Amino acid sequence: MENCLHHLTIKGFFFTKPISFSSPSSSLNFRCFNNNSNRLKVIKASAGASHCQFSSLNSPLLPQSTVGNFLSGVLQNHRNLFHVAVQEELKLLADDRDAAVSRMILSSDSDQALLHRRIAQIKENQCEVAVEDVMSLLIFYKFSEIRVPLVPKLSSCLYNGRLEILPSKDWELESIHTLEVLDMIREHITTVTGLKAKPSVTESWATTKVRQFLLARVYVASILYGYFLKSVSLRYHLERNLNLANNDVHLGHMTTNLSFKDMYPCGFEEDIFGPLSNMQSIGHGHGQGLIRYEEEIEDLKCYVMKFHPGSLQRCAKLRSKEAVNLVRSYSCALFNNEGFNSVENDDVILTSFSSLKRLVLEAVAFGSFLWETEDYIDNVYKLKDH
Repeated sequence: MENCLHHLTIKGFFFTKPISFSSPSSSLNFRCFNNNSNRLKVIKASAGASHCQFSSLNSPLLPQSTVGNFLSGVLQNHRNLFHVAVQEELKLLADDRDAAVSRMILSSDSDQALLHRRIAQIKENQCEVAVEDVMSLLIFYKFSEIRVPLVPKLSSCLYNGRLEILPSKDWELESIHTLEVLDMIREHITTVTGLKAKPSVTESWATTKVRQFLLARVYVASILYGYFLKSVSLRYHLERNLNLANNDVHLGHMTTNLSFKDMYPCGFEEDIFGPLSNMQSIGHGHGQGLIRYEEEIEDLKCYVMKFHPGSLQRCAKLRSKEAVNLVRSYSCALFNNEGFNSVENDDVILTSFSSLKRLVLEAVAFGSFLWETEDYIDNVYKLKDH
């Protein structure tokens, strides 16, 4: 066990070394693609002299579809009916999309083939936007369950060039994770912010300078890390429950309906994640497991360390196109990257390590909720593979 912990590098999964926020020479690139600037509208929140003030529906990204606006109203006014309404809307969206595809197929040999193909494409795009809204609102609902308001548009939290986010809500954001996952999250926070695992009050409220584009990169990376941890922890406990440590059944040989892609969806594409996703891709044969056959399953950290070299690369991918679009749109809205195709916001802001920790904890929780939300939606509305 000590050897496992000694060689553990999970805290560097997204970052190969701690980031110096005040370094002016950082060359990391954060690119944001925005094909529809209207999709980056945000809910305005006023900024007080000492902290952010949160609105009732405080997501920085407003719904961009009729379905999203409807469900937003249900969530605010009839919360007890929210999940019923979500199920119904997802079924309607699935039926609409399938009907358009069926008409396209039936008319493939007719004079109206081109028209129906175009209609099906438009319907698919509309459903995609609507499902992204549903996904966003489901995640917001999960945050509201633990009484944590999402950080609004970051520009509304700035006062005289200083970013301060209160209340911190650290306990609530940590409460959704198991102790073993929380331990790995704390290592991640230390890696990306430099804050100790158990900082003093003075250390937490010490200030540092941070470039805004780098902060956006950290936020996205932390979403992916939370997504990864949710997936890998579920698989870890599945293997433990199946007594895989005794080699009765092994991941590489077991018969299951759960595919590798279903169980290990984590990460983001290069155009957003950039150099942070710098792991080498190593090919694997069919049927090869994530851990070596002769090794036993210990704790979660060692379990991750025993993945084959190429497995982390294969993990670094979100399951659905809708999730990819949501993470991109949400992060662009949060960091005010509106209207740019390639963003390198070099503004330097002053903030406390406590606020940095708050952002990272929120992003990790967002990633965990995103994994659950994808699974929930995909049972009713088939998401597009990414």
